[in-house]
Amino acid sequence: MKVIIKRWHAVAQWRWDTGVSSDDGDEEGDVCGICRVPFEGCCPSCKVPGDDCPLIWGECTHVFHMHCLLRWIGTAASNQQCPMDRRPWVTAERKVKNLVPGAGAAAPSAS
Repeated sequence: MKVIIKRWHAVAQWRWDTGVSSDDGDEEGDVCGICRVPFEGCCPSCKVPGDDCPLIWGECTHVFHMHCLLRWIGTAASNQQCPMDRRPWVTAERKVKNLVPGAGAAAPSAS
């Protein structure tokens, strides 16, 4: 028996590794605290998730869509504070950890 693949549709899924774990099982750590949109999506001012809508971490460990936070910091009511705990906002430096092996590998080509 010979099988010929005529059409192949690749499906992929990704998630931001926010480093925030939710102990009670809800997904509060997976949504922006300002716009309430999941991090897998993009903020209300963007059209494409991912690099065009990056996340930004504060030293207080809160995570937001970068555009949401910049809009928040630009308001007079923010007083340059984190919208969640009202501490002075300081951007934390985060590095990409735990890369998935083969994440940059090319998909097999159909011949």
